[in-house]
Amino acid sequence: MKLENDGATPQSIFSWDYVRWDVRLKLVAVGFFVYLGVFSLSHFLSSWMSITYRSLPAKEKVFWNLASTRGVFGIQSCVAGLWALLLDPVLQADKATSQQEWSWFDCLTASGFFLLENIAIHVSNVAFRTFDVFLAVHHLLAFGSLFGIVTNLKAGHYLPLMGMLLEMSTPFTCISWMLLKVGWSGTFFWKANQWIMIHMFHCRMILTYHMWWVCISKWNAFRESLELWHFAVELVGMAAVTLLLNPYWTYKKTQQLLCPVDWNFADRTTKRSSSEKLNGDTLQKKEL
Repeated sequence: MKLENDGATPQSIFSWDYVRWDVRLKLVAVGFFVYLGVFSLSHFLSSWMSITYRSLPAKEKVFWNLASTRGVFGIQSCVAGLWALLLDPVLQADKATSQQEWSWFDCLTASGFFLLENIAIHVSNVAFRTFDVFLAVHHLLAFGSLFGIVTNLKAGHYLPLMGMLLEMSTPFTCISWMLLKVGWSGTFFWKANQWIMIHMFHCRMILTYHMWWVCISKWNAFRESLELWHFAVELVGMAAVTLLLNPYWTYKKTQQLLCPVDWNFADRTTKRSSSEKLNGDTLQKKEL
């Protein structure tokens, strides 16, 4: 385990004894409850401030709050991922086995986020009798990858941080979906955000190619430092993102730019749009 300090980053808040199981599990719990707090705060603020939110059915309210939570996590992921990709000399020097105190903190709290995501998705699926297979697979593989960090002290952090950087699109996805729900899909701001989001999905594709290059070029080092199941999860996750999830989501977001429809709840959107046309109303008149 190569755990070194980088003098360029503040270390005091990250200085924990990560060898101890209780420390690692506590930080996973911190991530879980912090993002559960973000979810709850989104509900209370939206209920207070948004007429649109109060008019949504329960299923869409849950999705709204999950979108907010993912957006906040996306900001954390971008900061951590870009620091590892561009600035941290230790992780740059050894992409297979190196670790930092700050990377431990981010990976463990991210594990808590994805634990919350998996619980929320499956409880929501049972409660509302829905199932998004792409989202479920994505979050299960993401949690498996980060859970390997929790259980294996030898695992390097560069690749998981690149996986977190794939969340670069989530803040823009959150903004896109919320503005679509309040009827602002015809505004310049929504379209500009959509263009940026589509660009982020193209950047995700490039990043996955970088992850494959790192994995293949350091193959033996990864095999030695990772448990077999963890390495398998990493490979399956990268393959799923590269071949299926990124292309599918890029296509859907591009399609949404041309035809602004909430494809997560397409049936309800279609019915609501038809009803509003009969009444002579448009989505643009909808109040926030």
